[in-house]
Amino acid sequence: MTEPTGTPTHCPYCSLQCGMVLRPTDDRTDHAGPPAPATPTTPATPLSVEEWPGFPVNRGALCGKGRSAADLLNPAVRLTTPLVRDRPGAPLRPATWNEALDRVAQAVRRIRDGHGAEAVGVFGGGGLTNEKAYLLGKFARVALRTPSIDYNGRFCMSSAATASNRAFGLDRGLPFPLADIAATDCVLLVGSNLADTMPPALRYLTELTGRGGRLIVVDPRRTRTAAQAHLHLQPLPGSDLALALGMLHIAIDGGLVDTEFVARRTTGFEAVRTIAMDHWPTRVERLTGVPVHQLRQAVQTLAAAPTAMVLTARGSEQHSKGTDTVHGWINLCLALGKAGRPRSGYGCLTGQGNGQGGREHGQKADQLPGYRSLTDPAAREHVARVWGIEPADLPGPGRSAYELLDSAGTPGGVRALLVFGSNPVVSAPRAAHVEERLRALDLLVVSDVVLSETAALADVVLPSAQWAEETGTLTNLEGRVVLRRKAVDPPPQVRTDLQILSALADRLGVHHGFPAEPRDVFEELRRASAGGPADYSGISYERITGEGGVFWPCPGEEHPGTPRLFLDSFATPDGRARMVAVDYRPVAEPPDERYPLYLVTGRVLAHYQSGAQTRRVPALRAAEPGPFVELHPHLADRLGVADGDQVAVVSRRGRAVAPARLSTAIRSDVVFMPFHWAGPGRANTVTNPALDPLSGMPEFKVCAVRLEPVTAPVPDPAHTNVRHIVAHGEAAPHAAAPVASRT
Repeated sequence: MTEPTGTPTHCPYCSLQCGMVLRPTDDRTDHAGPPAPATPTTPATPLSVEEWPGFPVNRGALCGKGRSAADLLNPAVRLTTPLVRDRPGAPLRPATWNEALDRVAQAVRRIRDGHGAEAVGVFGGGGLTNEKAYLLGKFARVALRTPSIDYNGRFCMSSAATASNRAFGLDRGLPFPLADIAATDCVLLVGSNLADTMPPALRYLTELTGRGGRLIVVDPRRTRTAAQAHLHLQPLPGSDLALALGMLHIAIDGGLVDTEFVARRTTGFEAVRTIAMDHWPTRVERLTGVPVHQLRQAVQTLAAAPTAMVLTARGSEQHSKGTDTVHGWINLCLALGKAGRPRSGYGCLTGQGNGQGGREHGQKADQLPGYRSLTDPAAREHVARVWGIEPADLPGPGRSAYELLDSAGTPGGVRALLVFGSNPVVSAPRAAHVEERLRALDLLVVSDVVLSETAALADVVLPSAQWAEETGTLTNLEGRVVLRRKAVDPPPQVRTDLQILSALADRLGVHHGFPAEPRDVFEELRRASAGGPADYSGISYERITGEGGVFWPCPGEEHPGTPRLFLDSFATPDGRARMVAVDYRPVAEPPDERYPLYLVTGRVLAHYQSGAQTRRVPALRAAEPGPFVELHPHLADRLGVADGDQVAVVSRRGRAVAPARLSTAIRSDVVFMPFHWAGPGRANTVTNPALDPLSGMPEFKVCAVRLEPVTAPVPDPAHTNVRHIVAHGEAAPHAAAPVASRT
């Protein structure tokens, strides 16, 4: 693939990993016209973002987040020096790297000696590069000797990953390139609003419908994506499994099952059939609110299409039965024969930037590099040999993400937590409780680009380099391994996460095995992943550069990579897909008299994840300045609420307050809040941490709430002024409560 001049790289946000080109800002006159003059709200940045039309995923298209990504390189909005807290209750103050790292190492040794290795925990992120995720997992298990590691991807992909591994023997979000979506005949899209979450990917749905293909969208809200569908099914939140079972019932009853495919390439159909036949259409209409005629239309459209895909996302997966729900959709896909052949199959739309690679290489509680199981003796033997340790020295599986956070500061739980690239104070369910638990720790260390709400609570804050300041690989939602390239040096007192892990390992007495150079780490990752389900051994920086990315598995340098999985067989011992019998059960917390409404949460176009970065970009903040509560006008009339009035969303766990935004795009028994903000409008204050028993996924997407009008004004939390904090050692003015109240 011919590369452009400048620095070709990839966006720091979602799992598309859109290609872009970076140039020095003062060089833009040669390529994109004169740079805009800096103002107090749009300060100068060292790089400008330009299109890279040759990269096949986005073909030059960028959303507003990607186009403004260089704004985060501005020192005014980021951390530029380590910060430490001298005692509980004291403000953060600037420190040298030696002081900060020595404090971490000394505290870790003290806690480990007093409470055991498992009392020191690590919490990673789905945005970390493959190199960082790999070294972080190795750091936990070799330098710390702790089982206590998990990451925020548990909140994103875990249910779909668990179901895919069980059904297909392998979890790769999309088993085909994204461009195949435009070439299929029908897409059933469940719980995704691509128009807001991955705008450049919407073109594939537009191309699909433009050439006569059909689009069916399942979503409780009539989003911009749903508005493009030929058929929009608008179920009650948390009822997707009943919907999938009812659609399978109609397919069986109508003779639409591909019996030859089912017999030849699957197992388990009879048990699945028995449960599906208990979900007759009128029963499913009562459970979901979707009319029977729409159920039939959806099934007939899907079955009649020569090729078709079923795609799920967080709306269907972030539930206490998320794994079973994904199995419901996989069973429907398999029963109709829409898998295991070109332009057909089940896929999951991964969310985070490295949501795919981040779960493959060891920062997940139960996994080793190469997507190996931590409990598999052969996997332990292989990875231990690469790491130069004995298999018996590898700790066993630890707690899942929410369980790890919930244990913080408790007897038998973690007493120290090192957080890399995550902001659980905003992103975790039952967030006020998680914040309390983090305050109860003996040691909280946060490595991040900005002073997030979690970093504002820390004892030690380590400023890390960001996307354009370091090189590393990521794996996008298609399983395509791409290379982000360094384009500019970080500020003088900022280090990469690899450098931080290397320095900490050295201080903890592990002087070898933790290189700080990304290429060295990736070469070791290749060896560690060799022979595993996610085999990267044939992938190199040079191949990625020359081929526009390489699809795993790629078990050798002469192997072409695997853009399309399962065409000949599935990755199970007998080559057949497993149809898993799952039965409907209600949400963990159904509405009742006290809490009569459903709350769903999600993203908006201008912001990403916890908003720690996008809330610092002037253009994005102007586009969506704060949280809101979306509700139907009929519900607003009953409550006496007008558009823009402050309303409280109250659950059994707490209360979030934001302005009302009236919309007929939502059901009258459902309210919606975006989850990008802290402070009074923090949506995750009220969400339910009920966990999926198989995946550990919390039930983010539905809980029972009531709405209350708010008469007293609610002040908006101020934006973090990092420069003020660094200069004066004062706590973040936007923190939800006074910083450092831990004891």
